[in-house]
Amino acid sequence: MARPSYRTHGSGMYPSGSHDPGASIWDEMMAGSRSIVRRAWTYGSGRGRHVAWSLAVKGGHQLRRNMVRRRLLSFPHLLVGLWLLVLLWGERWTFASKVDRCDWNHWEDWPPGATPHRLIFVADPQLIDPHSYPGRPWPLNPLTMRITDNYMRRSYKQLQKILHPDTVMFLGDLFDGGREWKTAHGDFDEPEWAQSHRPADEKKYVQQWHKKYGEKYWLSEYGRFGRIFIDNWILGGTIPAPFQRGRKLISSLPGNHDLGFGAEVKLPARHRFNAYFGETNRVDVIGNHTFVSVDSVSLSADTSSMKDQVDLRAIYQPVNDFLDEVKTRKRRAVQKELRFWRGEVEEVMLDHRVEELENADFSHLPTIDPGGNAPDFPTILLTHVPLYRDPGTPCGPMREHWPPAKPPKGQTGPVIPDHRNAISVSSGYQYQNVLSDEDSIKLVKSIGNVIHVFSGDDHDYCEVVHSPQKENVREITVKSFSMAMGVPTPGFQMVSLFNPVDSQGKPLPSLSGRTLQTHLCLLPNQLSMFATYAILGVFTILTLVARAFLVPILKLQPFALEPIHAAPSAVLPVFKAKTDGDDDESEFERDSTSSATSASNLPSARFASTRTKAHSPSQGRNASTTTTPYHGSTPAKGKGKSKAGPGPGPGPGQWGWAQSRGPRIQIRRDTYYDSDGKVRGDPWRPSSSRRRTVLKVVTEEIWTSCWRVAWMAVLVYAWLAWLG
Repeated sequence: MARPSYRTHGSGMYPSGSHDPGASIWDEMMAGSRSIVRRAWTYGSGRGRHVAWSLAVKGGHQLRRNMVRRRLLSFPHLLVGLWLLVLLWGERWTFASKVDRCDWNHWEDWPPGATPHRLIFVADPQLIDPHSYPGRPWPLNPLTMRITDNYMRRSYKQLQKILHPDTVMFLGDLFDGGREWKTAHGDFDEPEWAQSHRPADEKKYVQQWHKKYGEKYWLSEYGRFGRIFIDNWILGGTIPAPFQRGRKLISSLPGNHDLGFGAEVKLPARHRFNAYFGETNRVDVIGNHTFVSVDSVSLSADTSSMKDQVDLRAIYQPVNDFLDEVKTRKRRAVQKELRFWRGEVEEVMLDHRVEELENADFSHLPTIDPGGNAPDFPTILLTHVPLYRDPGTPCGPMREHWPPAKPPKGQTGPVIPDHRNAISVSSGYQYQNVLSDEDSIKLVKSIGNVIHVFSGDDHDYCEVVHSPQKENVREITVKSFSMAMGVPTPGFQMVSLFNPVDSQGKPLPSLSGRTLQTHLCLLPNQLSMFATYAILGVFTILTLVARAFLVPILKLQPFALEPIHAAPSAVLPVFKAKTDGDDDESEFERDSTSSATSASNLPSARFASTRTKAHSPSQGRNASTTTTPYHGSTPAKGKGKSKAGPGPGPGPGQWGWAQSRGPRIQIRRDTYYDSDGKVRGDPWRPSSSRRRTVLKVVTEEIWTSCWRVAWMAVLVYAWLAWLG
């Protein structure tokens, strides 16, 4: 009796293959890994290799069957070509077509020889993130982010390539959930008095957002914004237009989705925004116009209802300080611009003297500010939230939500109030559709010489002329640049600036009137394009179904391939021989394996078969077999000779090998003689004619053709989406 083998593990003796309680977890993991690797290697060296080779051979054979002219030029592939053109149009070419219609030369109206500064406003890109659609399942949210990012990227690329703007300025709401992503430093929790303001459907996600989406996630969103807008800015070129200082991109104006609104602005989020995008309150001289950007979401805290209950000075005081000195900043910025064009040093030159601190005179320090009588450029106010207007003030015919109401007969002006065509004067959690009237007047009066206002936030176009209290200033609320902001047709605002001045900043007498022209450029309606895809999909299915029904009726070339049958074995006999005794008893054998693919229009089959004759088994093992090809003759009868050639031994047709040329027919079992001695049935029918029914032909044709068009169209769309 054989003794079991033992091995030593730890302190005891255990049979091989048993569990060792003294072994560590690492040893068990390594042993399990080695076992898995050995089994995988064994399978790959044996059966797995054969399976892989078999699949490769089948795949190659199937590919060879498909790569023929009649398959490549088939009707389903023509539909694939149609899908390719439609997808290229909807995902690429339509963006270039739409932007090209907005070329500057199509709408600018300046005197000959003018060299205007060309500027574009982009409002509310509002990158989609987990805050946009809370609770949406995993596959849909990333897909939505990919689609909306691609839309903005394609639009912005064409904007840069075709229009070559000198300056691009953003009007806030760069992110959708920027205020929700926790900062690395600072108190990010909502104050107790504001916790009840958040909508109920968001409250259950707050803890998850603060835990999962913090500073690192915001930085990834910052990089995402840069990949869409900053990286592609270079497509507009590096050389400025004639008589322009250079190309600029300014994105420092915040929105309520970036910081919050009013009393609930999150200071840590604002500090982070300032660090990465620049000062939120600033003055820029562009095209001989002064642009004043104001953080109006923080300014609104000064008129908030919570101001008397909570100390909000940390939120609104920096904006008030900026407005107190904004006129001085404007004059300094204008003087720097004029110094540049005169070829002078932009900053003031200071004398270097050594004085005693007690005797130093600080009352007459040199300054670049020439005083209140200095020339001033036309001023443009930029604010994320629109200025106040009376409820129902119409926005004009270019507003997409609702067209203006039709005026009654005899009235030439617009209907006022027109609440459907107007921006709603309302507010809610972390938003307010328009600024307060007090803040609006304060902005216009503090800045001075405001000839135009541009704002965002509403996502749709709105153009109004404000009241005399706001100096009758004209304001345009710019459309959102994103397709996911509730407005079917996104867009951007084009501005052409031309204000020639002399060396002291005074307007030239040869030009009077307006110095600014605007144009709304509309981008493709992506939802309409998706509807086009759906219509084309229905058309494709109906067309392929109709063709499938016509295949058996009109004998069209079917798209569905015949199934691949296994080849007969070359080792064992293919056809069973018929003996002499079988001939007397009129018994017939058939071969169940001989079949071939039809070359006719309908998916039928031609079958080669043979009629064989051999000695009975009692005559010996080496009895010869007679094989006769069918050419209208009858089979020969004999016991030792083969029709294929003289001499003893098996002929070339024995066991079904090396049959003569031409079709071979095998007699069927279903052939019989009736009482009159007449043959009933077809003795020359193919041995295995498994004809497919018309319904099966149509079904296979529908499935094969629809599946081919579907996966190829989806593959093209996925490729275009991956390219961005």
